[in-house]
Amino acid sequence: MRFTISMFLCCLLGTSLSAQTAAELRERGDENDAAGKYAEAVADYTKALELNPKDAGLYQLRGLAEFKRGKIAESIADFDKYIERVPKAKVSHWQRGISYYYAGRWDDGIAQFEGYQTYDSNDVENAVWRFMCMARKDGIPKARKEILKIGEDKRVPMRQVYDLYAGKLKVDDVLAAAKAGEPGKEQLNRQLFYAHLYVGIYHELEGDKKAALEHIRKAADEHRIGHYMWDVARVHRDILRKEAKQ
Repeated sequence: MRFTISMFLCCLLGTSLSAQTAAELRERGDENDAAGKYAEAVADYTKALELNPKDAGLYQLRGLAEFKRGKIAESIADFDKYIERVPKAKVSHWQRGISYYYAGRWDDGIAQFEGYQTYDSNDVENAVWRFMCMARKDGIPKARKEILKIGEDKRVPMRQVYDLYAGKLKVDDVLAAAKAGEPGKEQLNRQLFYAHLYVGIYHELEGDKKAALEHIRKAADEHRIGHYMWDVARVHRDILRKEAKQ
């Protein structure tokens, strides 16, 4: 079979167009994700992967979008594919740990957050999510006894959140710390978001679903922040609302 110059050029052009289309689809997926159109974002990332299956980052992006639309198992599958292609990302992949929690995969969640501790030992949230997995699996007393030791997390009110889960403070202490001083409007909003999120989760672990929904709803609806953790709060709120209707 003869392979002419024109055929060769067509192949080159087709490859270029495919790569360009994959990049455009990825960009459109990012735009849809930012707009809260998560199903559309997943569709764009999927099409982009069909054209450029070597782009490992697309699995990460699709996994994030899957979680945001409440598809927990699908998010884990994509995070796994991303880590398979980028092994160095395994230890620091806290998003997968969060998905493990919502999937009820307590042991996997514990392992993920223990791994993250070797990456960053100053993150209160990592200790809290490991606590959450342990509390679900073995109960609050054991989770409290074996809570990870954390260095200096300067974010307000993270130290108080840690001490709440460690059994040293009360819920009101966390909320008071979030409001203390004279933080600017944006900072206060961020501090109240985290306070209500983790106070809500704490109430849920203790079995008070009504108080849990009240605080997590406040985090998601009244104190939105531009971070993946806001999506976590929103997904958690929706889960609690669904359970309340059953």
